[in-house]
Amino acid sequence: QVQLVESGGGLVQAGGSLRLSCAASGSIRSINFMGWYRQAPGKQRELVARITTGGITNYADSVKGRFTISRDNAKNTVHLQMNSLKPEDTAVYYCNADIRATSFTLTNYWGQGTQVTVSS
Repeated sequence: QVQLVESGGGLVQAGGSLRLSCAASGSIRSINFMGWYRQAPGKQRELVARITTGGITNYADSVKGRFTISRDNAKNTVHLQMNSLKPEDTAVYYCNADIRATSFTLTNYWGQGTQVTVSS
């Protein structure tokens, strides 16, 4: 019923910018938060940024000042603006959301992942 659809990944040069988007659709009553995780080869998945529907944000220390997370509650969409990209940002980025269905059931969802590659 509920799906997360991601877009915006790709290949960029160091210092460049990229914007990721994730749209939730389906039988949604409310969304507690949406955010982005990333996983590089051989490393654990880590939180990149998170935002609640009320606008409270959290960022990984490694991306503070470079990445900005925002949301459009009316469209159930979250964006991650990534500036001053570094090769260390190369990873698969996953959209994640806590979504309350119309039945009031709260479920954590993951997107399929989108590859971000930053060349040096």
